[in-house]
Amino acid sequence: MDKFINSEVAKVFRSYPDPMRQKLLYLRQLILDTVSEMEGAVQLEETLKWGEPSYLTKNGSTVRLGWKKSKPNHYAMYFHCTTRLVETFKELYRDCLTFEGNRAIVFHENSKIPEDELKHCIKLSLTYHDRKHLQLLGA
Repeated sequence: MDKFINSEVAKVFRSYPDPMRQKLLYLRQLILDTVSEMEGAVQLEETLKWGEPSYLTKNGSTVRLGWKKSKPNHYAMYFHCTTRLVETFKELYRDCLTFEGNRAIVFHENSKIPEDELKHCIKLSLTYHDRKHLQLLGA
């Protein structure tokens, strides 16, 4: 697991209940792994947006991770709702991912994460501004 540079982000992760913390840390690692596999020098910023761990690049759209007390058995990966990201993800992966409106991929605590598909969604988000003019974001 990659170390935190931003102590405020680390603090938020520590605030999650242990089972959900582990699942959200897993999603965080998928984001970090995806960036390390992308071509070119991609600078990833880890910060807080709306009080939740968020990841962004110069040419991308923010990916945010979250867990809500109101839905204790679920956690999610959020995307900017005014983009075509979730619409595209639904077109590509409706059979293996669960969505919430036009803003999130949602996981149940017992869900198996389809890694390759989720990493593809992460890559599309983190390169969104380079792809937004392409049909299905160039997927």
